[in-house]
Amino acid sequence: MSTKDWLEKDYYKVLGVSADAKPEEIKKAFRKLARQYHPDQNKHNPEAEEKFKEISEANSVLSDAEKRKEYDEARRLFGGGGFRFPRGGQGGVNPEDLFVNVNSSGDSGLGDLFGNLFGGGGAQRRSGRGPRRGADIEGEVTIDFADALAGAMVSMQTTSEVACDTCHGTGARPGTQPTVCRACQGSGMQTSNSGGMFQISEPCRECRGRGMIVTDPCPTCAGSGRGKSRRTMQVRIPAGVTDGQRIRIKGKGGAGENSGAAGDLYVMVHVRPHSVFGRKGDHLTVTVPVTFVEAALGADISVPTLDDGPVRLRIPAGTPNGRTFRVKGRGVKTRTGSGDLLASVEAQVPTHLSEEARAALQAYAARVAGPDPRAAMLGGS
Repeated sequence: MSTKDWLEKDYYKVLGVSADAKPEEIKKAFRKLARQYHPDQNKHNPEAEEKFKEISEANSVLSDAEKRKEYDEARRLFGGGGFRFPRGGQGGVNPEDLFVNVNSSGDSGLGDLFGNLFGGGGAQRRSGRGPRRGADIEGEVTIDFADALAGAMVSMQTTSEVACDTCHGTGARPGTQPTVCRACQGSGMQTSNSGGMFQISEPCRECRGRGMIVTDPCPTCAGSGRGKSRRTMQVRIPAGVTDGQRIRIKGKGGAGENSGAAGDLYVMVHVRPHSVFGRKGDHLTVTVPVTFVEAALGADISVPTLDDGPVRLRIPAGTPNGRTFRVKGRGVKTRTGSGDLLASVEAQVPTHLSEEARAALQAYAARVAGPDPRAAMLGGS
């Protein structure tokens, strides 16, 4: 996630929550929007697909405590999203060169930007060509219900930035080399006096904060030194993953610069619903239809399980509609044991009756006639 995106996008507005929203509010808002704009529900709708990507991006920042803190701090420093960076070109500033990922060298980059505010000399301490951690990238996979419980290996395509194949990351035409910027001596930063006791460090205008000058740009990458890499990788989805869960795979993101570490891959997992079973934490849920006679008189019925074949369940006489029975150990298998199978009975009302069956029910009704079961709610006695 680039700092430019953090500054120019209001992720709270995207999810429709306030800036002081609690984690559970953010989670609830994301799930609601994700269901509404999920590509499976909006096929051939590019606007919905773009909206889904936008809310996923917002959730990836706001649901992560550390990323949310960095995002809030950046917005406070630059006016809550109203700040805009120049759009490149001669003398433009690359926002990625303003901020160094905190994991690349233990320095957030903000210290370099403001380190000289009181004459601290922070800019002289950093080389503009030092190691830089690669960008984190995101992807999505959709798996079957059974695979979510057992775990699965899935194939997914990712796109990330890598060193340009032509110039190998230098940004210069093959056969030439970039030179150290004379204005900033390779630091990428310049210090200016704003009057009085204050000194302010800012990105060098000559090299746009890179510390190097490319006089003959690479024709492939136009001097950026970066290119796009598309690759297919096998990703292991752990057992027990839930719908909407975000998985971090360390070191599978974008390649770092100048021997910097690779970024991470974040995978958003979507789980296809099962035709029979549902899930409640570590428990599986299933609705089992029973006849009126079975519910009234009691019966032994077969209840399906996900992997081990059906089990026999005793339904006692007089079982009310919707009652839930627990089958121990037939739920989601975890490292510490297994959840249970929660079977809820659903009495089936016959839609067609023979004359004999109708007569038998009428005789039954006459024999068990009692007070109106709705009398209390209607104000009767």
